Amino acid sequence: MNSFSKTVDVLHRAMNAGNLRHSVYADNLANKDVPNFKRTEVNFESALKKAILSQSYKPEFIMARGDPRHVSNWTQIDYRDVHPRRVLDFTSTYNNDGNNVDPEKEINNILENQMRYTLYAHAAAFEYSQVALVLRS
Repeated sequence: MNSFSKTVDVLHRAMNAGNLRHSVYADNLANKDVPNFKRTEVNFESALKKAILSQSYKPEFIMARGDPRHVSNWTQIDYRDVHPRRVLDFTSTYNNDGNNVDPEKEINNILENQMRYTLYAHAAAFEYSQVALVLRS
């Protein structure tokens, strides 16, 4: 896979995670008054970073496994196998009724997610503009 297609694929996956994150934050905000509602987060970027780093880093010493059921000290992760995960936040509370949605924080999360999505869209447009520039010359 070449650099262009990998970059565009990663940006596409990040934008899909942003879409999911937006709907999760909107759902959290919509349920801010529901007793015992627990907010949800979306984890993606850290797992993607771990997968990309695992492709470029290989430890000097890799333990041999005598059986496929044995645990390895290193495994390479394909970034295409990384998907956004929804995670419930059971550790915090915001209201006395057990609800842990802070509306101000959710709105800030929505704004941050929108800015991140816009950045990914501009980066993808830049990648395609570079291809168009090469094709025109």
